[in-house]
Formats: sequence, C-alpha cells, structure tokens
Amino acid sequence: MKTYKLLLSLTVTVVLIVSNISFQAQARAPPPITNATLERVSSSLKRFVDKLPQMPKLYGYSRIFPIPASLTIGMYQKKWKFHRDLPPTTVFAYGTSQKTATVPGPTIETLRGLPTHVTWQNHLPRNHILPWDRTIPTAIPKHGGIPTVVHLHGGVHQPQSDGSAFAWFTSGFRETGPAWSQKTYTYPNVQHSGNLWYHDHALGLTRVNLLAGLIGAYVIRDLILDGILDLPRGPEFDRHLVVFDRSFSTDGSIYMNSTGNNPSIHPHWQPEYFGDAIIVNGKAWPYLKVQRRKYRFRIINASNARYFRFSLSNGLPFVQVASDSSYLPSPVHTPKILLSPSEIADVVIDFSNSTTKQAVLTNDAPYPYPTGSAVNQLNGNVMKFIIAPTRPSRPDTSRVPANLVKYQTATTDGAEHTRYIVLYEYTSKSGKPTHLYINGKRLLDPATETPKSGTTEVWKVINLTGDNHPLHLHLASIQAIKVQKLVNLKKFKGCMTTKNDAVACNVTHHATGRLLAIPPYERTWKNTVKIEPGYQTTVVVKFNLVDTGAPYPFDTTAKPGYVYHCHILDHEDNAMVRPMKLVT
Repeated sequence: MKTYKLLLSLTVTVVLIVSNISFQAQARAPPPITNATLERVSSSLKRFVDKLPQMPKLYGYSRIFPIPASLTIGMYQKKWKFHRDLPPTTVFAYGTSQKTATVPGPTIETLRGLPTHVTWQNHLPRNHILPWDRTIPTAIPKHGGIPTVVHLHGGVHQPQSDGSAFAWFTSGFRETGPAWSQKTYTYPNVQHSGNLWYHDHALGLTRVNLLAGLIGAYVIRDLILDGILDLPRGPEFDRHLVVFDRSFSTDGSIYMNSTGNNPSIHPHWQPEYFGDAIIVNGKAWPYLKVQRRKYRFRIINASNARYFRFSLSNGLPFVQVASDSSYLPSPVHTPKILLSPSEIADVVIDFSNSTTKQAVLTNDAPYPYPTGSAVNQLNGNVMKFIIAPTRPSRPDTSRVPANLVKYQTATTDGAEHTRYIVLYEYTSKSGKPTHLYINGKRLLDPATETPKSGTTEVWKVINLTGDNHPLHLHLASIQAIKVQKLVNLKKFKGCMTTKNDAVACNVTHHATGRLLAIPPYERTWKNTVKIEPGYQTTVVVKFNLVDTGAPYPFDTTAKPGYVYHCHILDHEDNAMVRPMKLVT
C-alpha cells in the first residue's frame, strides 16, 4: 500500500480494551500460509466450469396484491461450494433458513412506495471463522458470540433502521450494542427505483463479516417506469452479478492473513484484503450461456478493497443505463467500467453484435488502486459468456431508449454549507499504516458534520493518502462535479501537520492543478464516489429525495444518526468513518 507519511502528531493507535472481558469470540489464528501456496490453490482451479447461479429472490411486497410484506432473514454458518474442485467452505450466509441460505444472500425485490419490513436474526455460533482484531475500534460482547447488524447500502430510511455500527447484536439478541433499539427494520422505499445492496456493518467487524459471506442484493422497482423504459426484463435477461475476491486454503476455507502489517500494534489488521480468486454470485470464475440478444446486468462490486475495471474480451461495449441506485440521463456506451468497492453499474450488453462465440469479462485494475500491483491470469479474469451461434427464435423486443431519467441538477447554487473533508493515513516508524482518520478525528469523537435535513451541501474532499478511496454517505445522495489536483502538495501537508485546517492552510491556493474528467457513466446521483489521491474532489450532497426535491418523509434527526466513511472495509474498520447528525 503506497502511502504518504503524515506527521500531524505522534501516531495514535485507537485501542478499545475493556477489562475483565471474555474474548471467546476471537477466532484462533490459523498457521501462516505463503502467497505462493494461496496462488497455487487458486491456480489449480479450472476457470469457467461452474454455471453462474441465480440467487434466490425474496419479495418485500405481496405478489398477489401490491401491499407491504414482512420478511425474516437470518444469518447462518454453513458449508458453501465456491468451485467444483474446491472442498466445501465454511461461510456465514443470509437466508430464510440454514438450508436455503446462500452467498451472496437472497435478492430482495421491492416496489417503490411500499415499505418493506425485515426482521434480521443472528444464528451464528460463538466463534468467528476468521481472525478479527480487538485492538481497533470493535464491538466486543461480554458473553461471546459474533456481533452483526445489517446496513441497506443506498437506502433512504430512518436512523433506527440504518444499521448503525453500534446497533450490533449477537445470536438470539442475547447481547446488543449501545445503539440497538429494534429487531425489525423498516425500509420505506420512498426513493426512486434502482439498485442497492445489503451487508453487515458491525463495529470493527465489517471486513471479516463480509469476507465470511454476509452480502446480498436489493432492488427497488417502479413498474410504470420499467414499462416506459422497456429495458431487458425477466429472470433470464435481467440479472445481478455480485462480484468479489477471495483466497482459499487447501482445505477450502477462506484465507485471511492472521498477522497484521504492524503486529506489535494491531495483531491481525491489514490495510487491505485482496484475494486471488474472483467470485461472481458465489462461484469462482463462472460461465453463463447467453442468447444473441440484449441482457441487463446489475453489477455490484462487493469486494473489501479491490477495484474492478471491467471490459469484454471480444470488444463488445457496455451500454450503461444507471450507476449505483440512480439512472443516467441517457445511456453511455463505454468499452471499460471502473467500479470501486460498493459501487454498482447497471449495464446492457447486446450479444447479437458479437463476432465471437464467447466473451470473457476481464479486469485490469491495479491493486491497491491506482498504483498497486498489476493483475494476473487469476484476478484478471472474472467470468465467461458462452454465446449461442444463432439468433433466438423469439425476437428481442427490448430496447435502450435514447433518454432515461433526469433528477435534480447537481449544482452548488443555493448550497446551505460548504465543508472540507480531509482523508489521512497514519503510519508507524517503519512507514506502515496503523490507522486512517477523516479530519484527524475518530468515529467516537462528536459529530462535526451536522447538515440540515432537506438541504444541499458542498463537500470538498481532500485525499492526502496514496490510495483512491470510495466515499460513501449513508442516507444522502452524492455527485462529484469537479476533481482538481493539489499543487505544492508537500507544502500543504506541512501546514496541515500543525494547523489541521484546510481553510487555514489556504487550500484554495493549492487546489489549482489539472482537472480530471468525471466519467460520463458516473454523472448521476450516487451512493459512493471515488476520491482520487492528491486531489480535491468537489461533491454535491443532497439531503432530500433527488427525483422530486421533497424532504424525507420521516424523522432524520433521531438517534443513533448516520455515518459517512471510506468503503474500503479495512479502512472503515480502522477507523476511516465519522458520525453524521442531521438537524432541523
């Protein structure tokens, strides 16, 4: 991980140690495994031999008559086959029972305007299957067990249903975190239709709980809009692709390095997790047989830290129609799509234009992004499409319209407030990362971002690290409008070491370098935006419904509030996350 060493103060390590606590939930660290061994395991697995699964679907409404429905979804430990030739893997999985639980979990389908009620249940055992580090800010139950809590990424809902990191609970609700208040979450689905996903969000355990398998897709449909747009539809032609990376030991278990990069400070924490095998819908390098017609793919990057830059080996373009949970104003034809962790690309691929009988979905994003290692034959391949030799007998009547959906314009006019958000990385004397902060503050420090509900703000996000960071705000819709290089960066950093104030350090004088173009496929309201290293990214933040401009139809000011954070999960856990308290 390339870093810029910041000497803002003596390195501070956040250690939450509670005396007389039993750490029985801590997994026993597995014996060291070399990178060569891990790569040999992945290399031994033949690619494109497992069929792409369709995840089971749960409906957040009655299919007989459109009325709200209640769901009960549990978290279970079970065995899962990631590859034909890999021994079954112990995972944590979402589902309505242990038998039906899957990785990823079931896709939840809802209707705009109809609330969905979900009771999330924890059926996990006392001990984790992966090593987790109690020297970073972490939920540590007094009586053992695995803390979990679910966040609907991109959801517009009350704070009590947001999945606060402090609202965790263990099996059977035996023990709960300080912000826990209810077993059942309500998702009102008042926002425009689009793609979301759900995942664990427990304090300090997000990275390991997601690695264990606690992820799933969520989609809000608008039946009228779906009919107007007439994009490919139906379970065969409108599909989710949930993509992530994992490494496996020879016994099939998920491998996570059990030794931290600064083991004397953090025994287990590493700054990023990267796996050799690329998983799509729970299978390593699967294949999908497709007809010579248009398909819609809702691609979710559910990795902990890996960026994907997708392209198709036969040169077919992607026609992107939406980004995250929002449509684009018009379709964007692009040969490549870059997705950071948690981002979603909604694309149409027209296989009728293929000159080949197969196409491999490939990845060429360095890791860490943007200046890390180059991909190889393992993580450079994602999945294969096997294309029928002839056109289907039933004609493809779907279309990609010239115009899609327009929401409120992203503008700084009328903004209620302008904030400067600075991303820092702290290092040990050896130059290795120890933790990451936002504006030099921890999650436990009082909220300094207190936006007024219903307003628009401008956030100028300054990245003083060497990594690209995916910035995610809970509740709000965000859109990057300007990305400008910081000049005289060394001088600016030097000032920040003493003043820790971007305005006092004359950031407007430094944010005068070259501009980076924002890709056309990202020019809409998003849940996550990429923050380029060494740049200031200007982000418009909407604390209202971006399709109508209406205020949220619920109390956004209640406890426990919301958060914003980097969505590289290893960074979020330690501790690149801050509270956000809305006010009236």
